[in-house]
Amino acid sequence: MSETKLIVPVILSGGSGTRLWPMSRPELPKQFLALTADETMLQLTARRTDAGEHFAAPIVVANAMHVDQIEAQLAEAGTAPASIILEPMGRNTAPAIALAALAAEDPTAPLLVMPSDHVIADVAAFHEAIHRALPLVEDGWLVTFGIEPDAPETGYGYIQVGEPLVEGVHRVARFVEKPPRDVAEAMVASGDHAWNGGIFLFRADKFLDALSVHNPDMLHAVQQSIEKAKREGVRVWPEHDAFAESPSDSIDYAVMEKADRVAVVPVAMGWSDVGSWDALHAISDRDEGGNVCRGDVVAIDTRGCLVRGDGRRVALVGVEDLIVVASGDDVLILPRGRSQEVKKLLDAMKN
Repeated sequence: MSETKLIVPVILSGGSGTRLWPMSRPELPKQFLALTADETMLQLTARRTDAGEHFAAPIVVANAMHVDQIEAQLAEAGTAPASIILEPMGRNTAPAIALAALAAEDPTAPLLVMPSDHVIADVAAFHEAIHRALPLVEDGWLVTFGIEPDAPETGYGYIQVGEPLVEGVHRVARFVEKPPRDVAEAMVASGDHAWNGGIFLFRADKFLDALSVHNPDMLHAVQQSIEKAKREGVRVWPEHDAFAESPSDSIDYAVMEKADRVAVVPVAMGWSDVGSWDALHAISDRDEGGNVCRGDVVAIDTRGCLVRGDGRRVALVGVEDLIVVASGDDVLILPRGRSQEVKKLLDAMKN
């Protein structure tokens, strides 16, 4: 790849993050919260690919209701986006990425697609994996990054790592949907499966070519919405009715599982999608009692708890393995290990 060809980060920020209720809500999803550091998850994502020697200014694809937060947080992080594309409605990741590919100034530029709400502890390992993949990307391959699994997680999709193409990059043998426990255990034990972390690298034109073959209706709808888009500074509003015609589909279903030249870079980089309060407890620094406390928290004779007080004091005595989160008028209390059930709570409250 030409040394001057900058990688364009594409930051996907359309998620609603309801699994981290009550702090994360539709109007303030988790990418806008400082959960793992002093900076928000969006700011940390942008900083991973600071514009400079290797990376261009990012393209952000987001929900229109969050545009002011995005601009303010990126400005605070010293990131000037090339554009902020504001989806009229959610249509999953494939149309969102197509919007970014059509907005890229150079159609042959490599796009690095990243969710805005993931943690990567070892950024150097991530950058190394990116540069391992670049020669294949230049040659037209669509690349995904396979996260080295450390447990038989049933909440992630998996990628079977196939034959080596170049050092550290392999053909994808197959994608596997979220598996039952016994299948996940067998895949992790086999040593040739990785978690699908939803991070991708490919040329804008090659992704659009693949979309034209495997989902032409989606490509047509997105093209129409961009052609009729309203623009104001870096803000881009794709036209509502045209975008509404797009099928709603993930990049995995729409393109990656169907295309021929799909590669995976296995990488251990301290990745987490912070998909639950339990996941946040697992990746956070803990005190001598195994607690993760943030905010105005008093904990006595307390072990293995995650406690967050958002503007109100939370006090605990003599408890173990609890998640306690106070935010606004809401308080969440549940045993550690059951935070995936927050969705049940939200459904119950809706009803």
